[in-house]
Amino acid sequence: MNTDVVVVGGGPVGLLLAAELRLGGARVVLLERLTEPSGHSRAFRMQARMLDVLDQRGLLDRFKEGNRTWPKAHFAGLEPLLDFGHLRNEHPYALLIPQARTEELLEEHALACGVEIRRGHTLRGLDATPSDVVAEVESPEGTYRLRSHYLVGCDGGRSTVRKLAGIGFGGSPPTVRALLADVELADPGQLPNGVPGTMRTPRGLLMAISLQPGVTRVLTTEFTPPEPGSEHAPVTLDELRETVRRITGIDVAMDRPRWLSRFADTTRLADTYRQGRVLLAGDAAHVHFPIGAQGLNLGLQDAVNLGWKLAGTIVGWAPPGLLDSYGSERRPVAGRVLRETRVQLLLMAPDPKVDPLREMFAELLALPEVNSRLAHEMTGLDVHYAAAAGRYEHDLLGRPCPPLPAPVGDEVRTVLRTGRGALLLPESAAEEAARLATEWSHRVGRVAAEDGQGLLLRPDGHVAWVDPGDGVPRKDVLLELEDALRRWFGAPGCAVLSRNDDTVGR
Repeated sequence: MNTDVVVVGGGPVGLLLAAELRLGGARVVLLERLTEPSGHSRAFRMQARMLDVLDQRGLLDRFKEGNRTWPKAHFAGLEPLLDFGHLRNEHPYALLIPQARTEELLEEHALACGVEIRRGHTLRGLDATPSDVVAEVESPEGTYRLRSHYLVGCDGGRSTVRKLAGIGFGGSPPTVRALLADVELADPGQLPNGVPGTMRTPRGLLMAISLQPGVTRVLTTEFTPPEPGSEHAPVTLDELRETVRRITGIDVAMDRPRWLSRFADTTRLADTYRQGRVLLAGDAAHVHFPIGAQGLNLGLQDAVNLGWKLAGTIVGWAPPGLLDSYGSERRPVAGRVLRETRVQLLLMAPDPKVDPLREMFAELLALPEVNSRLAHEMTGLDVHYAAAAGRYEHDLLGRPCPPLPAPVGDEVRTVLRTGRGALLLPESAAEEAARLATEWSHRVGRVAAEDGQGLLLRPDGHVAWVDPGDGVPRKDVLLELEDALRRWFGAPGCAVLSRNDDTVGR
């Protein structure tokens, strides 16, 4: 093998996945067709759940430097806003950070982890067999072949990997056309609802938000399908001005575009996230209308879910079925996001028939229970992996780890930073529990917890076991813990196969 995993696509999802794989001990080559980062920043908000993950990897402080936080978000442009103040996590807010900066920081992280990044290298073909994947790659020096155990497509909505693997991408065609740009406004007061603000007219929708002093993000949406073949045509500043005028009836003076782009509401979901030794993550697996800043966060969570499972499969400790749990866990999450973005777009349609629905939905948003549920859904904190459930049901099983008090929380983050799982056990834990912690210590770090606190966390921070407390026989509790350790971390003391052994990953 030339390498363990080839990751195709050097955007944020590919970079994070490559780093996670290295953290788990796999060798990685990342192929990126662009010779330099594009500088485009379609995504600009990091959601609360992803902030917890960045903290668990020791990266959050770097991401927060020079960037603002925001404790709210809109849902379909309605009032009241979603309130993040009651989110059940360590960082109950969003981080406003341009995608270009996210990509820059994740590239630094991937390089620090030892990822080999090859820019200007384009995938042209692949041959996947039951034992390996051979990629045909075009580079500035010529075409070459790269052999690996697995290949992962993180190469966007028009994924070459997905097409070459023959994975279906069903869904719905575009019904709206939208423009997105970061520009300078001569007079932000020209916009009827100011900045930030949303204007919904019979001709479409205009949204504006200040990203930094002097720079405003403008999003226009017209509810008519794009012209065939126009979806990838370049956008001019004149086209943006004319579209804003058409929607608002106002000539808004704007200049100095940082970048301009067009998109639609094409909504698609890959039929499967894995075809043998070829896998998909990010936009290669799911695309939707970019409302609510969820697409990038969804893809990054794919990377965090897949990284440790694929690395464990390659290194040799993964139990049977662990890699398949990637698709069974992440595909339903994407399906929910696709549904929710469709709902938001329907609520924003400039049809008078939608007005009563918007009025009713605004009343529902004022109810704390509804507001909280949608806030958790928007931020990714509502994710519940059913496969992590055990015989003794508990609300935390399969969910992201809740906030932990200091110093326990700090110790847990220190363990997760190494790419291992974390087992919280009180000092008074039974001798059998301590033995289990020792037998899995090379893949799970033990953290001393307060009495009554017992949790097993996977490397992605999701809860895999909870001590149900009094009322359940200790023997059953320990059996449940051992079952969870075997299910997510393999056999105790499982030997790591030789990196030169071609049976690795089979």
